[in-house]
Amino acid sequence: MLVTVVVAGTVGVAAVVRHSSAPPDPGATAAPHVETAKVVRRDLSNSVTVQGHLGFGPVKQLKSPGTGTLTRLPAKGEVTERGKALYRVDDKPVPVFYGDTPFFRELKKTGLVGNDVSVLRDNLAALGYAVGHDGTSLRSAGPTDVQGATFTASLAAALKEWQQDVGVEPTGTLKVGQVVVLPGQVRVHELKAQIGDPAGQDILSYVSPKKVITVPVEAQQVSAIKPGDAVTIMLPDAKISGMVKGISDRPSGDPAPSGTGDSSGVDVTVLPKHASDVADLDDADLPVEFVSEIHKDVFTVPIGALVALSGGGFAVQRVDGELLRVQTGMFATGLVEISGQGLTEGLTVEVAS
Repeated sequence: MLVTVVVAGTVGVAAVVRHSSAPPDPGATAAPHVETAKVVRRDLSNSVTVQGHLGFGPVKQLKSPGTGTLTRLPAKGEVTERGKALYRVDDKPVPVFYGDTPFFRELKKTGLVGNDVSVLRDNLAALGYAVGHDGTSLRSAGPTDVQGATFTASLAAALKEWQQDVGVEPTGTLKVGQVVVLPGQVRVHELKAQIGDPAGQDILSYVSPKKVITVPVEAQQVSAIKPGDAVTIMLPDAKISGMVKGISDRPSGDPAPSGTGDSSGVDVTVLPKHASDVADLDDADLPVEFVSEIHKDVFTVPIGALVALSGGGFAVQRVDGELLRVQTGMFATGLVEISGQGLTEGLTVEVAS
């Protein structure tokens, strides 16, 4: 039996061509031992591992809206709480609301519609105040459509009640600078201003309140990664599960991923599934494994089951000697995806060892 080694695809895997036109030479080296394997239907995936850094994530700046004098600032490491004061201006508390639209105008006149009204409504509702009917609406005005909740009398009454509870003048209206809007709960990273400084400037920087892993990813890898994707985090002594929390542009001037020579790309924020898994780690470099491609519910065999055909292409060989021509797909973790006529799950094929 003559054995010829052929490289399959780009993975550098050897397949076997079997010829039987000449009788075996008693003095020749024995043929490779042939084992068997089953055709298995499964999900097949490829992955890429990138070095990440454990910390509190990207640092962002907070600018104080409005005017006045800063009379109280939070402590470094303080974590925000919805509806509670983060700092004080002219000795009046400036509470925190969570949302994606800052208060850019005075909310006073009922009937106002916008996403800023939605932020007010959602936060008061979350704090337990009766905000009345939803009032969500859309004014059709071509490219200038305005979408969001409506500032109703019920919402104004809820605002007045909350203002009284937090110790500000209960007017039932909201002026720019009276409340600061953040994307969610955050941790104070560093103070940028001092007590006595004017408002209306950068007053602090903030980070995630939870430990996260920031992973610099090259531009060509970005399309395969999405928020919500499951990942595997490599701890020094274990593997744990995590999730892609967000993707952001890499700040200008930040170094490229090690060895790439290219500063283009993004930072991927990964959140461990259980915060307790990294509670004892600080400022650590941790590899993160991302699934870069997945083929679901496909036939697979060990790569060694591929037989290179003399006319080109590949086959698998049944234990009765019959060759079944196959099309190959993904190669991953010693397996190959195959398709073709005559394949069934559980079919036994030969595998050259």
